[in-house]
Amino acid sequence: MCEYSSEDGFANDWHLVHLGARAQGGAGLVMTEASAVTPEGRISMSDLGIWKDAHIEKLTQIVRFIHSQGARAGIQLAHAGRKASMTAPFGGERLLTVEEGRWEPVAPSAVAFSPNYAVPKALDEAEIEGVVQAFANAAKRAEEAGFDFIEIHGAHGYLLHEFLSPLANQRTDKYGGSPENRVRFPLEVVDAVRAAWPEHLPLFVRISATDWADGGWTPDDSVELARRLCDHHVDLVDVSSGGMVPNAKIPAGPGFQVPFAERIRKEAGIPTAAVGLITDPLQANGVIASGQADIVLLAREMLRDPYFPLHASAALGEPASWPVQYLRAAPQGSKARTTVERPRKS
Repeated sequence: MCEYSSEDGFANDWHLVHLGARAQGGAGLVMTEASAVTPEGRISMSDLGIWKDAHIEKLTQIVRFIHSQGARAGIQLAHAGRKASMTAPFGGERLLTVEEGRWEPVAPSAVAFSPNYAVPKALDEAEIEGVVQAFANAAKRAEEAGFDFIEIHGAHGYLLHEFLSPLANQRTDKYGGSPENRVRFPLEVVDAVRAAWPEHLPLFVRISATDWADGGWTPDDSVELARRLCDHHVDLVDVSSGGMVPNAKIPAGPGFQVPFAERIRKEAGIPTAAVGLITDPLQANGVIASGQADIVLLAREMLRDPYFPLHASAALGEPASWPVQYLRAAPQGSKARTTVERPRKS
């Protein structure tokens, strides 16, 4: 969940407290918001970033605290593509003015997301190679900061998703046209990150399973992509949907995206994460118990309740590990939390 609270991409005390609270609250995994791999890959000037070495120091502090609470730390690597150069959405989102520092967004093709967004520059092949390298460099910085897993953001109408979808990708070179060509750039990013990231640490990829729009990316496409991701040594697919076009008709409801995760898990043979309007402990537990997905990732519900995992443990009648400082308030049978060490290569 983007916090839009950074300056020049730097994490700060807000991020330390925000992410640290979720670790205190018992989450098994704590993942940062979309973290831009280039300055031009930010949605807004307030986005978190990991495009330069100076970003590492504060991220290292955040990871260290997450580990102290027994959780694993992950970072989501992202490039906003044609959705870049906007204001932070607090009070209404709009295109930055020149005086505010507007930059030219990039995309597979010069097609704007909507009339309220800039017409992006179509990347040439050399620039595509540069973005691929930026993802790899970001992965190296993530390792130095001590993160335990990486998620590549390939969903919600951002750059990788734009290459996948015919609604945004109108190229006629090797990166456009056929499904084989449209998946080329995302797979190049995956390969570059996997090569830069330690083999023993997990790599996730977030996808939009469908564009919810005629002529766009489909669930069948997602199954085939997931098969390819498995072949390219991705460990888990985080299955969301939508974000490619502003007028998509999305039938949102409790757990509405879970069937996509279930289908990909069964047909592509790769672990999946389920997301989307999962708000209740019994509901979340049912997703795992029924084999629909391997993990549940929570976003808005964890904004509403940073201690959701501890409350879920109580609701499910399971013992929980509480911060030792809070044991006096914990239910009977709770135990004190211990730190975790980062997994080492054997």
